Amino acid sequence: MNAAWPLLGTPGELSPALAVVGTLIAAYWLGRVGVAARRQWRPATAWWAPPGVGLLLLAPVLDVPALFGLGAALLLLAEYGPGAFRPAPDRPQVAWPLVGLVVGGALTASLQRSGLSSFTFFVTLVVLLSSAAGLLSAALFRRQPAPLALGFAARWKAPVTPPWPELSVTLSARGAHLRNISGARLHLAGWSPAGVNAWYRVRSEQGQPLAELAAGQEAVLPVSAYDSGVRVWYAAARTPGTPHLFRADWTPTAYAETRVLN
Repeated sequence: MNAAWPLLGTPGELSPALAVVGTLIAAYWLGRVGVAARRQWRPATAWWAPPGVGLLLLAPVLDVPALFGLGAALLLLAEYGPGAFRPAPDRPQVAWPLVGLVVGGALTASLQRSGLSSFTFFVTLVVLLSSAAGLLSAALFRRQPAPLALGFAARWKAPVTPPWPELSVTLSARGAHLRNISGARLHLAGWSPAGVNAWYRVRSEQGQPLAELAAGQEAVLPVSAYDSGVRVWYAAARTPGTPHLFRADWTPTAYAETRVLN
């Protein structure tokens, strides 16, 4: 092995220092999974962490330093990659983590009987770490209490305008397409065209009334060519009792040809 890799130990062996580093990385990742579960999030690209840790520890065993770099790259992807964690619609199932623990235990027993096998060591580590994360995510998942229906009363409460938009709107021939860009569920109260004292239910593209708008989901607000904007009352999942107000204004399409640009 290259002398520049002293922490990796001698070829064919796993140094205690690297074993401690791998354990700390795994513990940190499990902590992230637990915190995300408390916020109703689940791992997505973060699942690359277990094979990343496995490759880090496998590098000295096989005397292939390139595996160390590949493992580090997977860990960086799990930590900083887009969509490392995503909103979980419900509590994760515990069936597959339990099966994984049984399989991992059997593989561990096989390692103890037949000695260290590089492939078995890698698979065992990945299975056990992934299963532990699955159980942790299911155990710490905190189901939010069902929010009270906002209803028409939200129209008369002092609304909060978030510093960063949680909704976006685009216009088409069908109306104003309202999209949830917050990354979490939003509880909908109602909407009104700008400058109009009205109250309508938010509906899906199929016309069904919507009480919630999932992350990335769209609704259609049937505005006319003479409407100059929309007002939408909603509440974030983290603060279901606080109404938020989304404002969007535009030049009515009926007057688009007479618009004057400054």
